[in-house]
Amino acid sequence: MTFVRLGYVAMSLKVPNSSPSQTMTITNFKKIQNKGAAILKLERITRSNLHNTLRILRHNAANDIQFYRMTSRLVPLATFEGLPDWDYMAAIEDSLKEVGMFVVEREMRVDFHPDHFVLINSPKKEVLKMTVKTLILHKRLLEGMGIDPKHRCVLHVGGVYGDRELALERFIHNWMLVPTGIQDMIILENDDKLFHLDDTLYLCEKLGIPLVFDYHHHIAHHKNKHWEDQWDRILKSWSASHLPIKMHISSPKSEKQFRAHNDFVDVKMFMDFLNEIKGSVDQIDCMIEAKRKDEALFKLMDDIKQYENIEINDGASFYIK
Repeated sequence: MTFVRLGYVAMSLKVPNSSPSQTMTITNFKKIQNKGAAILKLERITRSNLHNTLRILRHNAANDIQFYRMTSRLVPLATFEGLPDWDYMAAIEDSLKEVGMFVVEREMRVDFHPDHFVLINSPKKEVLKMTVKTLILHKRLLEGMGIDPKHRCVLHVGGVYGDRELALERFIHNWMLVPTGIQDMIILENDDKLFHLDDTLYLCEKLGIPLVFDYHHHIAHHKNKHWEDQWDRILKSWSASHLPIKMHISSPKSEKQFRAHNDFVDVKMFMDFLNEIKGSVDQIDCMIEAKRKDEALFKLMDDIKQYENIEINDGASFYIK
């Protein structure tokens, strides 16, 4: 028997006017002639994003959802080089603590998945520098919430840059340039185009990084389609983590747009995965990457009730026997 928790990404479609990703472009920032006034507007936007994050977390708690991915866009322009002296943490200290207290008191699992421009294996020094700067932002936000940053940031391996083997070795080289406190945050995910499960496991095992298995990505892009042959290695990558093993679940939009995410999760596809891994691990947290966000989670919970080997625990978790 395995305990399964479901989570979803960033936006709720059930909580009105609750975007946690409101932003301001650099262009609009520069249009405000008074820099102090522009910074005050950035801070208002950030506090609004954190307020909406708390609203979503309250919605999650009311619906038994204990697993949630926060947006990486909570603080607009936080890494903008034109604002080197902006102390955004001072402006949002109370808001961060409020979010963090709610998460900790309800024993929720939250994490981040920084955007595609965060590239540890980039051959460009300035890209690596910005990558580290962005990851430091995530670490500061988690620490400001009172949440242990360890294993809270999902990344892809990065780009191939014309040579897959060299790109993997550059990741290892650049990893040594990343501060230890940032290294500890990272968990790596197999992707749907460039670095398959075998590539990602190679890095995870070499560098001691947990692997987030994306089932949809694996079906779309693999060296060996039999992912279950590697399942013990995936589990072992989490052995040093204080968090349960994590995976991503989504379904293809269509045969022609196979890599794109569907609005909802195909329950049969999900059950195919669960029936393979049941009993191999006590608990697994499954992040739903579907267009309909929390609606997809609620539908999946309804769909899964039809299976005899499922025992519902609450509104967002169950046991598979």
